Amino acid sequence: MNLSAMGLELVKRAEGFRSMLYTDVAGFPTIGYGHRVKPSESFAAGIGEPEAAVILAADLAEAERAVIRLVRVPLAQGQFDALVDFCFNLGEGRLATSSLLVELNAGRYEAAGRQLLSWDHAGGQVIAGLKARRQAELELWTSSTAQAAANA
Repeated sequence: MNLSAMGLELVKRAEGFRSMLYTDVAGFPTIGYGHRVKPSESFAAGIGEPEAAVILAADLAEAERAVIRLVRVPLAQGQFDALVDFCFNLGEGRLATSSLLVELNAGRYEAAGRQLLSWDHAGGQVIAGLKARRQAELELWTSSTAQAAANA
């Protein structure tokens, strides 16, 4: 399974594009579409949108692989997209140790979807952008669940 166009749009909308280095809400150096800069990388002159799109594709491929590796139950496309966005934003480790994953792998899809909304904090505070992002993920999640039920 791969991230859909709707999933990609969510990531791009939530991250926004920035051509120059900035510090994200968690304090990490970041560039492009939310790419966390690695110690071996240098973007002193910034980047253009085409380069940022290539970097984003590689970052999203890592998130897709993490979701595929961690999830033990079938997923609808919207659920997969929501989890890839979640994993891209928060990292594989957060998904791996989350109650969201426990609920999901136990087959409790609705409870797992609701868990997305818990991840709207940074630095101990609710962040409006994270709250909106988690809500958008839940909308993808529930729309695919409703679609799957309608097709059954």
